[in-house]
Formats: sequence, structure tokens, C-alpha cells
Amino acid sequence: MDAHNSQRRHDIDWLRILAVLLLFFFHTARIFDTDDFYVKNTAVSEGFTVFINFIYLWHMPLFFFLSGVGTWFALRSRGGRGYASERFKRLFIPLLFGACFIVPPQVYYMRLSGQTYNHPPLDVFEDSYLQFFPTFFNGIAPSGNWEWGHLWFLAYLFTFSLVALPLFRSIEKTYGRGLVEKLASVAEKRGGIFLFGLPLMAGEALLRANWPGMQNLYNDWSNFLFFILFFIYGYLLCSDERFWQAVERDGKLALLLAAAIFSIYPLRLALGHLPSRGYNPDYMSLMALRGLDAWLWVVAVLSFGRRYLGFTNRILTYANEAALPVYILHQTVIVMVGYYVVRWQTGMMSGYFIITMLSLVVTLLACDLLVRRINVVRFLFGMRAKRSRAHILAFDKARPENP
Repeated sequence: MDAHNSQRRHDIDWLRILAVLLLFFFHTARIFDTDDFYVKNTAVSEGFTVFINFIYLWHMPLFFFLSGVGTWFALRSRGGRGYASERFKRLFIPLLFGACFIVPPQVYYMRLSGQTYNHPPLDVFEDSYLQFFPTFFNGIAPSGNWEWGHLWFLAYLFTFSLVALPLFRSIEKTYGRGLVEKLASVAEKRGGIFLFGLPLMAGEALLRANWPGMQNLYNDWSNFLFFILFFIYGYLLCSDERFWQAVERDGKLALLLAAAIFSIYPLRLALGHLPSRGYNPDYMSLMALRGLDAWLWVVAVLSFGRRYLGFTNRILTYANEAALPVYILHQTVIVMVGYYVVRWQTGMMSGYFIITMLSLVVTLLACDLLVRRINVVRFLFGMRAKRSRAHILAFDKARPENP
């Protein structure tokens, strides 16, 4: 293990925070794209659809990759049992709480706005929220109201954390180190890091036609393989510094290739030549390119972070702790704010800007005033208990002076 890899990676922290902030721009755009969502603007745009497809291509893969990196550091300081316990408190508890209390308002405002978004349609809906809330638990979408919404990420990440744990432990053993050594040797060659895209290409080509992406965990094999590979890659790249050197070296080339491959999508969209889903050469080749493109974008983003984000400050310290609560709250706030703003009949871009900024401000205020300051709420949002000032002072007195 390289000494460099045992130190905290501020670039990884910054990328996680920036990825969380990007969620506001992403999910607000869902109100204005051409696909279904909880609330929709009257006027929609293909431009927002292209934007959504571009961000979704690499954004969630980046989240899972960064979580894999976090797992590498977590397992350096605790054993497998301690790690599993920490994952339960940090991921499963917020998932359970959020699915019961944070997600229901999204479905309520969806009903008010007359949207369906993978739910059974209703002829008339005039209930108050208190009347609606018990019905949220009557059946699972698409046949009922219950869903975990954007918190699917926590469900998948919790599952991956447990499923991949034996693999991560084996990487540290002699035979695992031998495999890492061989892969790192390949990555040392120009463009070698891009070969990690091959399993992604195969998975997308073979699975995406049958499993387009339900995000329900039990019948979503294309997403399961796609995202767990990024999670594993995050852990794997931390096991040898040569992987990160390859990422930094090949980042610009990855960006050029990623942009070139993605340009195929908007061009084909404009020409009306997107293939129908199925096991046909056109669709399978496009999905294979999608798998490779996702990896190239992630490499490009990681290279940028490694070059320019290796610093820390008070903002980073604060934002690191707030990242998970912001993630949990953001979409509910966007849906609630969006429901009212789209009724103002403003222009599309002005509405997009207003919803994004208002949602960001409201979410940050809610996290700071309602979540961070109360230990019970911190626990429900996956945060560690806030230590009292007396506890901190006692710890500081007991700690030896720096030499």
C-alpha cells in the first residue's frame, strides 16, 4: 500500500460535494425535460432532455465510484464487522426514515399536479397531506403509492457495501495483490486505464435491453452490474497509486473521447435515429458505447479533481458532513418548490433558475437548522452524534501537544 493512498483525499471530498450540488441542477431539469416526473412545467424542452441524459450518463456512476473510494478508507480503520455496522447506521437507517417521511411529499405533489410517474392514475385527487399520508403505504409503485424515490441510491449502495465486502478483503490477500499488480501494469501504458470500460460495455450490451433500469434492486440487473462495477473500481484504484497516475495522465484524452462518443446521442436524437430497445445490433452497440462513455467521463472528472482539488478549507469540512443530509432532502424540496413555481407561468429558463436556487437555499437552511443541530435527527440522516463542547475540550486537554 502506498503511503500517499493512506492519506485523506481532499479531491475526492470535493468531487462528492460538487456531485451533490449538481443534483439540484439535474433534478430541477427533470421538471422541464420531455420525460415524466413528479411535477412538470407546461412547456418542455428536448434541450433539457439531452442535458439530463448527459449528466445521468456519468453522475451516478461517479457517486458509486467515490463511495468505493470511501470504502477503501473506511476498511483501513475498521474491520469488516465494524464497517457493516457503520454502513447500516449511515445508509440503511436514513433509507428507512427517508422512504417513510421524506419521499411521501414527492408523491403527494405528484398527485396534486395530475402526474403519474410510474404510479396508477387517479381521476380526481383533492386530499390534504394528512389524508394522503396513510395511503402512501398502500401498495408499491407502479400499482401503489409507496416508493423510495431518489433514495434508491442508498439502497443500492448499502447492498453493494455488503455484497462486495468479501471481494475487497480478497484484494488485500496475496492472490488479490497479484491481480492488482497485473492490472496496475496495464494501466501504466498509455490509455490502459480505459480498458476498465470493457466489462461495462459487455454488461450494457447484454443486459440493458431486458432490464432498462427500474431502480427497484431485485429486478434491475443492468443497473446492478453497471453501478457495482463503478463501486468496485473506486476501491480497486485506491489499492495502487499507479492507477491514479494513469487517471491523471490520461484525463484529457478521456475527455476528448468521451465528448466524441456522447456527440452520437444528440446527433441521432436530432435526426430521429435512436434505435428501439431490444437485442438488435444498433441498440446493443449504442449501449456498449454508453458503458465505455460513462467510464471515460468518470476518468476525466477524476483527473480534473486530482489536478485542481487537492486542498482543504472550512467549507470542505462543513460540506463533507452536510453532503448526505443534502442528498436526502434535495429532491423533496425541488418537487415542492417546483409545484408552486411552475404555476407562476414564468419563462422556462427563468423558472429553472428560480426553482434551482430556491431549492438549494431551502435545503441548505433545513440541513443547518433542523438536521445538524439535533442529535436524534442527525442519527436519522446518517450523521454521527454531535459532540458537546465539554467533550471536545476534555479530548483536547488529554491529547498530547504536537512536536
